[in-house]
Amino acid sequence: MRQNTNKPSENSKQSASLKKTKPNHTPLYHPLTGENLKGEHLNIGIVQSRFNESITNALRDACVEELIAHGVQPENITWIQVPGALEIPIVLQSLASKGGFNALIALGCVIRGETYHFELVSNESSSGITRISLDHHIPIINAVITTENQVQAIVRQDEKGRDAARAAIEMSHLLESIS
Repeated sequence: MRQNTNKPSENSKQSASLKKTKPNHTPLYHPLTGENLKGEHLNIGIVQSRFNESITNALRDACVEELIAHGVQPENITWIQVPGALEIPIVLQSLASKGGFNALIALGCVIRGETYHFELVSNESSSGITRISLDHHIPIINAVITTENQVQAIVRQDEKGRDAARAAIEMSHLLESIS
């Protein structure tokens, strides 16, 4: 997994731990042809928010594990961290403009607080993610969890990460077949 960060010693530890796979991953099938989908040739970019990092790290781990289980090569996964959910779209836009990716994945967690800030962050990050996907004609999977509390986020973190990986692979194949 290619990663942009300033901590090379932690990168190797994280990459090694992210290569583990669980045995019983659900197979993926092409929605038009029914063929079994594999990710061997796919290049996937992941942009992860550091805010609520324990949850977003779990999202990332589940996502990367699922990508690898479906054949995406670790060296074809680019992972970039940003401070928060509002910073995700600008980095997605940069990656989409750069090209070379079959799909991008946005990972984050916004937990409701006592102010209106929750709605602003949730709505604006989601809107930005969708706009970039449409503008650049690339699947961008929005796995920014929005919950009422941390317990709800923890319950959703693993499955949402796996769902994001499966959606990225499926949408990559689907768009390739209809383009």
